[in-house]
Amino acid sequence: MTTAAELLRQARTRAGLSQRELAHRAGTAQSVIARIEKGQTSPTWETLDRLLAAVDLELNAQLEPRVVVGSHMLDDVPRILRMTPEQRLEEVKNLSEFLHHARRV
Repeated sequence: MTTAAELLRQARTRAGLSQRELAHRAGTAQSVIARIEKGQTSPTWETLDRLLAAVDLELNAQLEPRVVVGSHMLDDVPRILRMTPEQRLEEVKNLSEFLHHARRV
């Protein structure tokens, strides 16, 4: 997974800018850029988006299933079998609502 520090450093170097030049474009201090790039602070999504916009890049995010090593989807079968039919339907409903909202983001 790429960190905010890596994203910002890649964006800045791709644009051929120094930390000071990026800070000037984004209306912030060079020390802010340096702390983010060193991983000493984590910017908000809004801040990272604003810094990337200063080099004409856009921040996009999407949800993807996490791969779990050493796990198998059948491991959950005993729990599901203990559920009543109503509980199973409720779980499917909750998952459906979650996926619906995740797609809208």
